[in-house]
Amino acid sequence: MIGAIRVHNDMLLAASEALASQVTEEHYGKEIIYPPFGNIRKILAHIATNVAAKAYELGVAVRLPQPADLVKYVENCMYTLNYRSYC
Repeated sequence: MIGAIRVHNDMLLAASEALASQVTEEHYGKEIIYPPFGNIRKILAHIATNVAAKAYELGVAVRLPQPADLVKYVENCMYTLNYRSYC
């Protein structure tokens, strides 16, 4: 998506921080340590955006220039599953 060919430790940290930020106090109260999968596309877009931003910050992203709206770019790159109806 951004052309990075190496994963820097800071990119992994950005991914884990993005995932952790999706868990609310309400989730912690229910002893849930991961966000619910009902919003998986939103969660994954948030994680990918943070990783991409970190890659651009570190200079390891080669897809230049950096998109003005990184969130929208990430969402547009996400695969959308569409099944045909044969009935």
